[in-house]
Amino acid sequence: MKKQDERLGTEPIGRLIVSMAVPAVAAQIINVLYNIVDRIYIGHIAGYGDLALTGVGVTFPILMAIAAFSAFAGMGGAPLASIQLGKKDVEGAEQILGNSVGLLLGFSVVLTIVLSIYKVPILYAFGASDKTIGYAVDYVGIYLMGTIFVELAVGLNTFISGQGASRTAMLSVLIGAVINIVLDPILIFGFDMGVKGAALATIISQAVSAAWAIRFLTSEKSVIRIRRKFIRLRGKTVAGITALGVAPFIMQSTESLVSITLNSGLQRYGGDLYVGTMSIMTSVMQLIVVPVQGISQGVQPIISYNFGAGNLERVRMAFRRMIAVCLTGTVILAGIAVLFPQIYAGIFTDNAKLTELTCEAMRIYFLGITVFGVQMACQSTFLALGEAKVSLFIALLRKVLLLIPLAVILPRFIGVMGIYYAEPLADFISVTVTGALFIRTWRKILRKDINSDMISEAK
Repeated sequence: MKKQDERLGTEPIGRLIVSMAVPAVAAQIINVLYNIVDRIYIGHIAGYGDLALTGVGVTFPILMAIAAFSAFAGMGGAPLASIQLGKKDVEGAEQILGNSVGLLLGFSVVLTIVLSIYKVPILYAFGASDKTIGYAVDYVGIYLMGTIFVELAVGLNTFISGQGASRTAMLSVLIGAVINIVLDPILIFGFDMGVKGAALATIISQAVSAAWAIRFLTSEKSVIRIRRKFIRLRGKTVAGITALGVAPFIMQSTESLVSITLNSGLQRYGGDLYVGTMSIMTSVMQLIVVPVQGISQGVQPIISYNFGAGNLERVRMAFRRMIAVCLTGTVILAGIAVLFPQIYAGIFTDNAKLTELTCEAMRIYFLGITVFGVQMACQSTFLALGEAKVSLFIALLRKVLLLIPLAVILPRFIGVMGIYYAEPLADFISVTVTGALFIRTWRKILRKDINSDMISEAK
């Protein structure tokens, strides 16, 4: 009987992509429900739901910062481990897995301590007002106590899908999400805990997901296992993880920086109601981007494994199909937000003024996301092939070099609506540059010696 990782190099590409991408998409959608379900319930709390929703919205940069560190270790290590599996080097893959676990544990301790101490001034800097700071502190104060569960649940799941066990990876997320959805109304309304109940439901569910991931990666069902001897950090291995992990880290962490810039600008030029629109649109953005991201993450192990095995034709086939599906996904999902924004806005609030303003902003904000599937497919392919420098540039381009400056400059000339216009401008420019860069470097990448220094050092 074939090992589950070997099918990455032998199974027909079309069927393989479906079997890998569908569970990955489901896992991503389920994962995003953690925050979105919280916000749906919070937004409908009688009497203060709109303020509570805004308060929880300004905690988003902190949640993204925590996710960024899990992406650093997980998405930095998993592609390298997949490449090593393609080369039949199981011990090398386990060395990478073990060091990633060590990094996740270290990050958890530091983040919990630092963010707990400085959460109040951080939240004010992120756009909280005197009316919303109490809700923000209540939510994030409890959430931070479960940082270790978030780090392990999200970071380790990439190593499960990276060895071809996409259904197991999906179940890891599904179990936690179901628990969260069940606990939310019980704790928020039944025990009258409000936003504290939403945070507690989230960390309990993440703890269960983390336990599931650890159990699988220490069992005989896993191709690679967590072994104590490999958890101790090794310089060369960490360097390999860092080289590849810095791009997804920046992608995630700059979401925090973007959120800070947008929320503070909206608070300055508009007020709490405008910050509330961004809280809703951040959730809608996840509903659009995350399913497509699941497709790219599902295909990524296929590209990494076959690149490591030297089967470049399968690499090409996988990429061509991925970019077609990713682009179709963003066109449809973002198109709904542009043409029928009330479908999304009505999910999160009953406030008529907030709904009206959100619909107006959404028609502008999501226009560029319609073509963003191109960038997501190209970025994921660069990452799968171990192209750390190119991935890093693309990660910096859209958010740091384009979106943040535009969000600061435009409202000075056209007012608060300039903040919303910054997003589509940054998207269109970034997609154009990324596509041109990919076309220029694609053939060069596939001609490279797969025994690159970075991969060798990660062993």
